[in-house]
Amino acid sequence: MASIGNDPNGRKRILFFDPDGKRKTIRLGEVSTDAAKSIKQRVEQLVAAQRMGTGWRRDTARWLETTKGTPLYAKLAAVGLVPKPIEQVEAETQAAAEKAIAALPRLGMFLDSYIAGRTDVKPGTKLVYEQARRNLVDYFGVEKPLGTITAGDSDDWRLWLAESEKGEGLGPNTVRKRCAVAKLFFTGALRKRLIAENPFAGLKGTTVKADRERFHFVSREVADKVLAACPDAEWRLIFALSRYGGLRCPSEHLRLTWADVDWERGRIRVRSPKTEHHEGKASRMVPIFPELLPYLEAAWDQTEPGGTNVIARYRDANANLRTHLLRIIERAGVTPWPKLFQNLRSTRQTELAEQFPMHVVCAWIGNTEAVAAEHYLQVTDAHFDAALRRHTKPAQHGAELARTDSRSDWPASGKHRSFSGGCEPKRSTAQVFSSPGGIRTPDQGIMSPLL
Repeated sequence: MASIGNDPNGRKRILFFDPDGKRKTIRLGEVSTDAAKSIKQRVEQLVAAQRMGTGWRRDTARWLETTKGTPLYAKLAAVGLVPKPIEQVEAETQAAAEKAIAALPRLGMFLDSYIAGRTDVKPGTKLVYEQARRNLVDYFGVEKPLGTITAGDSDDWRLWLAESEKGEGLGPNTVRKRCAVAKLFFTGALRKRLIAENPFAGLKGTTVKADRERFHFVSREVADKVLAACPDAEWRLIFALSRYGGLRCPSEHLRLTWADVDWERGRIRVRSPKTEHHEGKASRMVPIFPELLPYLEAAWDQTEPGGTNVIARYRDANANLRTHLLRIIERAGVTPWPKLFQNLRSTRQTELAEQFPMHVVCAWIGNTEAVAAEHYLQVTDAHFDAALRRHTKPAQHGAELARTDSRSDWPASGKHRSFSGGCEPKRSTAQVFSSPGGIRTPDQGIMSPLL
């Protein structure tokens, strides 16, 4: 049964218990007593129909038709006596969806939080994360709700990365790498239950093959022009360590100290953050090649007393060596090549592979034979020239075919000259520690020769 309640100022309400025994109220406002009684009767009929699981009486159904679209019908729907209008259901669904989306974390905030929380990765890896973050935010926007990115959106983003006109114009391997990092980001969001599924899960993120169109052999003639355009001895050494030492730039350059330079034995200990997590790969020994020696000596001569780092002036985090090298290359009047530092290492490994066993070359460069074959070794014009010479002059000595540059300093026998011969440093250990200001000793923190 239902009852009528009176409120101040002539307002009335109807009170009833639904089939579950819950007390509910319909506030009618200012209506006459007769109108309230009529509505009370209809409410009782609706409650009875719900309790019995039957349909409405005909007169009740006709009455409801006359109330559709009125505030009274909305009040009956609010207490569950009649279905809500479709428009109301759609509006409530839309409002609920908007509320849920508003509660989702934003893309920019999540990515910043994720990257900051990865204290287990090296600075170089964080730099890769930052690059992928920039691509995601540039495309989707910093305020994009995390859970609204779909698998189709991720496909569009991948295409945008590769587009040269409207997108980033990245190479295939770089696109794969960015996709792999994006997949990593959203796997983290999935594990925190911030999203229901990873929209980037289906993207290929593995570098399968090297992009040989981006390979470039940096000849010694070009290297000489770039070296001549370098602003100082330290920049010449940075370039020489990459081109003639085969070091990874900047990670291996910046870890070099003068204590790592063994002048007497003609070797440099190179510590590599890229491979240090592999057993026995924290460092490697690299010869002080004849082409590298003068630039190493020139940098040593300019080292301040007490200085320990081989590269001292360009250690700031904001010192973008790639940007600097581009300026130097333009100043030298040389056309920039793809993957500036990577191709310097690739060029050096290609040269050395003509003169030494591959396992030796890989030990110096710091990679494996499989990686060298896929990502480093190049076929150069000199190989074709040598093949033509061999075809026309069968008796030509085989060592000439091995040369990739007519100015190679390696002997024709194919074996490296000992450091006590033509490659010997111009100074003894005592001379190494001398300076215009007197003798600098290891106690002054400059260096100590390796034993």
